[in-house]
Amino acid sequence: MTLVSGWGRFPVVDSDVLRPRSFAAVGEAVSGGTVARGNGRAYGDAAIGTVRTVAMTAFDRVRSFDPATGRIRLEAGTLLSDLIETFGPRGFLPFVVPGTRFVSVGGAIAADVHGKNHHGEGGFGRYVDSILLRTGQGEVIEASREQNSDAFFATIGGMGLTGVILEATMRLRPAETGWIRERVISASDLDAAMRALEASDSATYSVAWIDCVARGRDLGRSLIYLGEHAQTDELAEGAAAFPAGKDPGLSVPIDLPSMTLNRYSIRAFNELYYRRGARRAGGSRVVSLYPYFFPLDSLKDWNRIYGKRGFLQHQCVIPQPNARDVLGDILERVARRGDASFLAVLKKLGQGDGILSFPLPGYTLALDFPVKGDILNFLDEIDRLVVAAGGRLYLAKDARQSRATFAAGYPALQRFNAIRKSLDPAGNIRSKLSQRLFDEV
Repeated sequence: MTLVSGWGRFPVVDSDVLRPRSFAAVGEAVSGGTVARGNGRAYGDAAIGTVRTVAMTAFDRVRSFDPATGRIRLEAGTLLSDLIETFGPRGFLPFVVPGTRFVSVGGAIAADVHGKNHHGEGGFGRYVDSILLRTGQGEVIEASREQNSDAFFATIGGMGLTGVILEATMRLRPAETGWIRERVISASDLDAAMRALEASDSATYSVAWIDCVARGRDLGRSLIYLGEHAQTDELAEGAAAFPAGKDPGLSVPIDLPSMTLNRYSIRAFNELYYRRGARRAGGSRVVSLYPYFFPLDSLKDWNRIYGKRGFLQHQCVIPQPNARDVLGDILERVARRGDASFLAVLKKLGQGDGILSFPLPGYTLALDFPVKGDILNFLDEIDRLVVAAGGRLYLAKDARQSRATFAAGYPALQRFNAIRKSLDPAGNIRSKLSQRLFDEV
């Protein structure tokens, strides 16, 4: 057995980790208590099998690509970073990218990841045409909107519980350059931030960094980053149309002491960050896609900042009608504690595409907390606000929500479970997350 964790490094649990090199070997690896794992970027326990975990990173080949349509067939272990670096210079990019490029295609489908464009363009699954799936009962099926459609829509956002994704066919976006025209808006409080996001619905990309320790009249002050794909004639003289994807230049070599992040250090960082961003507000500049979409990727092993006990990300979505009041309440409580991270994000979301996809029309707020003290009790308190507002938590980031919170947030759970049962009557596909939230006890 091997000690395994997600990106948040909580929880850390035992699981056999198998690394098959062929699809036949994947089939042989699947038995009771198995789940597939991509590059380990799910934060909690979603990609850890109750008995064994099947690592899919060896499956990273492109099967076919049509430059006329941008349609690509590729293996599920392919990283988005490789996809961007290989096909960007050919004029194509993924339609949707999350906050890290080091996620596998299979993981992106299983979580139906969303990006800064979900309000207008939907999630990753919207651009997937078909999936080659190895089910828990041993069948290998092709699933699409037209063929095995229940399996297709259950797999998008299904957290790997319908089987092992082997390959996918998806569409890429034509892109003239790998640069983004960025515009910054400074918002003095939560109301101003939400008004700015509402007024920016036509922007292709929008996201707000929110100061989660600001209180009083500054509660929810934010910097909103809007983005559009830049054209060639907007680039600086001599700039390559597609900037090279650099490896992270800096790394966190050790687990930092838990006292590193405290209300004083976070408050100081946020004050400097907000003031620096506010000075740029109103103007626009052209930036590489890498810092725009993946700012944290520039710091290798940034999860070690939170110390050896790890961290928890609480990402909720609140339906539009209740969003202002509930987000204000959450931010008030978080600001009083003063120990949330300096990386808090607010975005607008649209409708999800999979049966268990996280997004719904409203606002999503993501907050990181170091694992210490009474944080679990505090997050239970926040969960109650989310449930009362008709919201839910993102399974790809979750490591601790209760079954009651989960069931309240995902009304299609019964339908998903019926499809999962039909694909895997013996219950071979099981993760630590499914054991915690889905499976019979």
